[in-house]
Amino acid sequence: MPKVTRDDVARLAGTSTAVVSYVINNGPRPVAPATRERVLAAVKQLGYRPDRVAQAMASRRTDLIGLIVPDARQPFFAEMAHAVEQAASERGKMVLVGNSDYHDDREAHYLRAFLGMRVAGLILISQGPSEHAATEIDAWDARVVLLHRRPEAIDDVAVVTDDIGGARLATRHLLEHGHPYVACLGGTEGTAVLGDPVTDHVEGWRRAMRESGRPTDGRLFPAGYNRYDAYQAGLSLLSGAKRPPAIVCATDDQAIGLLRAARELHIDVPSQLAVAGFDDVQEAALTDPPLTTVASDRQAMARAAVDLVLDDSRRAAGSQRERLRQFPSRLVVRRSCGCV
Repeated sequence: MPKVTRDDVARLAGTSTAVVSYVINNGPRPVAPATRERVLAAVKQLGYRPDRVAQAMASRRTDLIGLIVPDARQPFFAEMAHAVEQAASERGKMVLVGNSDYHDDREAHYLRAFLGMRVAGLILISQGPSEHAATEIDAWDARVVLLHRRPEAIDDVAVVTDDIGGARLATRHLLEHGHPYVACLGGTEGTAVLGDPVTDHVEGWRRAMRESGRPTDGRLFPAGYNRYDAYQAGLSLLSGAKRPPAIVCATDDQAIGLLRAARELHIDVPSQLAVAGFDDVQEAALTDPPLTTVASDRQAMARAAVDLVLDDSRRAAGSQRERLRQFPSRLVVRRSCGCV
């Protein structure tokens, strides 16, 4: 059976091949509704399938968006990736996902691979201040939008949340319960870099403590991002003689590990220990007790990142404000903080 071509569709629909192209690609020129219906009916009747490879070679772009995350096993990044995929689908695009595993060379590898596939654009949740990534982006002159964090080494359009403000909200809320102080479960020494959300969460905690006239010395405790490292850190911290009365965690995953450690040590949350997290992953509502946390609008952030990476008109050059889209944070109050 001969291959159905765009010319065949145009003949059956009674239009030009250019009009068929406009309908299939949803632009760049508008098509009258009645004509669009004739073209779509012809496409269905003939079983026409566009040659995406040929389209990509002609336009130098595919219908793909590359997304690089540090670790899709972590609930926050998994939920963010899902939000990006939904937003991309609304724009008729598909998403390729790569995990950097918090390694510079792996991040650069995915950058090279995705850009070599002529993706329409790339959304990068960078694992850190990667000079390798910055070099790759410059070499390919790529359309890149940074999501969730903006490393100092990469000067590209970014979509972030108010990490400092959100952590201040959570810390102040715990202090309002009457606790003498609030401790912080932050990141490891290697994560204390400019533009890192966990570092900003720690900074938000520091500001809230300073504003309340309370010292922070000796009240910041290191832990990995994930619940497993946080569980081990929690066993050590909570079994010590100077157990904090309240702890704000830099991520929900850390808070989940801390809650597990508290349960194992028979420490009641929230009567003996108040806990708050950050991210509002879906699992936060199912912990025991349900976790008070800080939320951001991931769907809106993902949609903004997809729009920015696809639409040149939205990528305004100029001031820092124009190149940085910051979404507000909000406190989600549940029982782990002591609220009924």
